[in-house]
This record gives sequence, structure tokens and C-alpha cells, in this order.
Amino acid sequence: MQDSSPPPLLPESVRRLAAWCAVALLVSGVGYVGILLCVQFRAAVIPVLLALLGTALLLPLHRRLVRAGVQRSLSAGLTCVAVVAVVGGAVYIVVSALIDSGDQIIASLRIAARDLTRHFGAAGTSLDDIAGNARELLSKFGGTAASGVLSGVSVVGQAIAMAVLALLLVFFFLRDSDRAADTLRGLVPPGSGETVMAMARRAFQAVEGFMRGTTFIALIDALCITVGLLVLKVPGAVGLGALVFVGAYIPYLGAFISGTVAVLVALADRGFVIALWVLGVVLAVQLLEGHVLQPMIQSRTVQMHPAVVMLAITAGASVAGIVGMLMAVPLTAAAVGVLSELRRRHTAPGEQAPPPVSP
Repeated sequence: MQDSSPPPLLPESVRRLAAWCAVALLVSGVGYVGILLCVQFRAAVIPVLLALLGTALLLPLHRRLVRAGVQRSLSAGLTCVAVVAVVGGAVYIVVSALIDSGDQIIASLRIAARDLTRHFGAAGTSLDDIAGNARELLSKFGGTAASGVLSGVSVVGQAIAMAVLALLLVFFFLRDSDRAADTLRGLVPPGSGETVMAMARRAFQAVEGFMRGTTFIALIDALCITVGLLVLKVPGAVGLGALVFVGAYIPYLGAFISGTVAVLVALADRGFVIALWVLGVVLAVQLLEGHVLQPMIQSRTVQMHPAVVMLAITAGASVAGIVGMLMAVPLTAAAVGVLSELRRRHTAPGEQAPPPVSP
């Protein structure tokens, strides 16, 4: 019996393209709505994401304490206290070093601006003119400036509140990490529990690998730059090294900011020649990181092309500023891990998933 059905109106290739376009539009729409919801509820979303990053970084320490016989709540509390001590100490060292060198940096910048004005400035332009214009603008827009100060205080208060909430969430995530797998499996339909668990496991492993690799690289960078600054007798070398360590969690931009601060401090206290040596040390450490440390460490934890990293950072900055830059790369790594798991299951549907483990 011959098939009397009419031939398809479109070729098979066009229908496949249309299907992929429909999937892409659907995924893009869902992602766009998800981003809008995250921005709308950022006061709650940002602490959760920061807590997940902190949990991924601190979970190995928490597990070591639990295996040593420490009660889970006490272990989570000790881990959080250690984090507060380390982060608070680093911030204190950085701020103290910058305050001690702040006057020297401002003096060096003032001298450089005066030299540039004398050689390249327009006729009649001087620092006194700039100061007079600044006072005039301040008198005209004093109300706006006061409003900006109040807004800045509000932003600082909100940031402190989110940091405290994130720390509390880290405590609960660490304490209840052994029940996370069962909780997640209970939230999804029974038939897709193993698939969702495998995707969550891959995503968390990617974030954990990124945080672990970034921390190790940041520690090596900070030690190398601190040693170089101590050899060159730059003041505040320990604080600048701590700044390098903290800035390493923001790829590219963090290294640029911390390196610039180190060069400015050297220029203010030790002169132009030492500042050039400091610049050479910073560039050498960045070359060591880019050509040795990154391939050796991050390639074993998270495999992402530098172009993908830069695009992720740009997108994160456009959505959530500095916080978006901080979380863009680990979230992208998690998404890459989920896609890898889906591709593996799609290409090998008969392969059994690995037994679930607690993330």
C-alpha cells in the first residue's frame, strides 16, 4: 500500500533549523525573564549567590572538620568565623596601607598634574583654576552632592546587610550540605530526579573548582608581588599583597586595579625608577599567571576560553556591576557544566548516571 500523504512543505534541513530557532528563542526568553526577576529581587538573590560561592570554597574545610569529629553546626560556625577573620584582616591591612600611603599618592599625582599642566596645558589653566572651578561647582551643586552622600551611605548599609545575610546563609548551607541532595531530589518529579541531581552536581563541581583554582592562583600572585614589593622596599607591601589576593577573584579588572595601586604607592614613596620596577614585577606575575598557573590549575577545574570569560564579565557588569563581575565567571562555569552533562546524557542515553553524592 502506497503512502498517499502529501510531501512536506519544507525540506528537512529547514525544519531542523526552525526547531533549533524555536528552542533558542524559548531558552532566551526564559533566561531574560529570569534575569529580570533576579534584578528585581537582587537584595535576596545576591546574598544567595555569594553564599553559594562561599560554600563552594569552604566546603572542603568544613568536611575536614566533620571527619575529624567536630559537630556539624560547630564546624560550620568555626568555618564562618575563620572566613570573617581572614577577610576582615585582609581588609584592615589593605585600608591601613592605603591610608598610610594616601598622602604620598595624592602628592605624587599633584606633582604629575602640575608638570603636565605646565608642559601641555592650555593657556591660563592651572591647578588653582581647577580648584576655583571645583569650589564654584560645589557651591552650585551642594544639594546634589549631599544627596549623593546620603545615597552612598544607604548603599554601604545595604551592602553590609547583604554581606551579613550571605554569611548566615553560608553557615546554613555548610551545616545542611549533607541533606542538600535529598532536598533537591524531593523538589523535582520522580522521573527526572537523577538527571537534575547530575546537573546540579556538575554545576557545583564547576563552581567549586573555579573557586579553589582562583584561590590558589590568587595566593601565589599575592606572595610573588608581596616578595617583590618587600625587596624593592615599597611601604605597605603586605597590604598591597592582600589587595592583589582579593582582586584576583575579579578576573582582569581586579589584577589591573591592584597592580595600579601598587605602582602608585611605589611612585609616591620610592620614585619613578622603583615604580617602573614594580610595574615590571606586576607584569611578570601576570605573565606567570596567564601562561603557567592558569593552564596548569584552572584547566583541571574549569575549562573556558578567555573570550568566554571576558564576555561573561562584560555581561555580568552590565547586569549587576561589580557583584556581577565577581559572579559572572563561576555562574558561566556552572552553566557550562550543566550543558556538558546534558550533552553527555543526550549522546549516550543508555549510560547509567553516577550515584548521587551530597554536594
